[in-house]
Amino acid sequence: MAAAGCLLSRLEEFFAMREVYLDNSATTQVLPEVAALMHKIHTGTYGNPSSPHRKGVEAEKVKRRARRTLADACSVKEGEIYFTSGGTEANNLAVMGVARRLRRRGLHLVTTQVEHPSVLYACRLLEQEGFTLTYLPVDRDGVVSPAVVAEAVRPDTLLVSVMHVNNEVGAIQPVAEIGGLIKKKNSGTLFHVDAVQSFGKLPVQPMLWQADLVTFSAHKLHGPKGIGALYKRQGVHLEPLFHGGGQEDGLRPGTENMAGIGGFAEAVRLAMASLPAHAATLSRLKESLLTGMLASIPDISCNSPKEGAPHILNVTVAGMRGEVLVHALEEEGVYLSTGSACHSRRPELSHVLLAMGRREKEVEAALRFSFSQINTEEELAYALEKLRVAVLSIRKATRR
Repeated sequence: MAAAGCLLSRLEEFFAMREVYLDNSATTQVLPEVAALMHKIHTGTYGNPSSPHRKGVEAEKVKRRARRTLADACSVKEGEIYFTSGGTEANNLAVMGVARRLRRRGLHLVTTQVEHPSVLYACRLLEQEGFTLTYLPVDRDGVVSPAVVAEAVRPDTLLVSVMHVNNEVGAIQPVAEIGGLIKKKNSGTLFHVDAVQSFGKLPVQPMLWQADLVTFSAHKLHGPKGIGALYKRQGVHLEPLFHGGGQEDGLRPGTENMAGIGGFAEAVRLAMASLPAHAATLSRLKESLLTGMLASIPDISCNSPKEGAPHILNVTVAGMRGEVLVHALEEEGVYLSTGSACHSRRPELSHVLLAMGRREKEVEAALRFSFSQINTEEELAYALEKLRVAVLSIRKATRR
């Protein structure tokens, strides 16, 4: 009986602990409005949009409205939006789809050293298939020089792939300038932008960027997991990754994830309705936390560029191991990461920070805080205090 009472007490203590989620670059909490709409689709508008009867027609209307919402959000044509299972598939479809479809025109592709693994791994696979890849360096802020990109473009360059916002440090690439220089150097070279981390937080403008392909993901802006999209400029042709159906004009066959598509569109609608205010709030949260860290925690430095994205803050706490601090803060109900969620359970060091010129010890001590519209100043104050206490405690224990 005493043991049962002790267990109950511990459980009550655990559930009473407050929760501060600061890992929004990994994924975000689904908004209530999004979840409600998805439930409605699951239980009401559940037809297959390819079916000819009323239920199918209802589902097709949901899909059409969702496609229009995404198209309007980035000022492109409705028919240029294709739904996928997420950002990873969209990136793979863009990179490998171009290379395999157009390989008779050339075998050269260009990207940067700080891209998301879904782009880098696709590029490495293409190297095994005989393509030549150029991986461009970045500066200490994680930004690639547009002139360096343009210099790398050759007559046989099929594609240049550059992310808009880096998922680990928040560096914003000058994609509009890059797009213009690419087209000036070789009008036949296609330009792909990974906008997974920027969509819903910053303006995404494929036409202004002269981008031929742009990728999106729902779960980075309070939408559901398992759904993403690819903007493909009209006239661009890709080799599909999958085969077996005519959905999405044959580019992405398979029965559509209707609840995911509807939820994605609702998340986009909510994000776009308050985009400027949302960005301002995120910037305020980021600056508040960084200022507090620099004032209260010795030997901490910022890896994120000053002019970076408003929702990502990457810091290094000298002498610490980032993973140790992540788990120490988890015990206090504060959730963050050491970097990309794609690598968080692996021992590899961040390829992004290494490319930015950070030493291995600095990379090992890195933490990534990423914010959303749900976070508050009070939550960040709590997280800052728990981080300060954890750092002091670990340093004190280390000196013994």
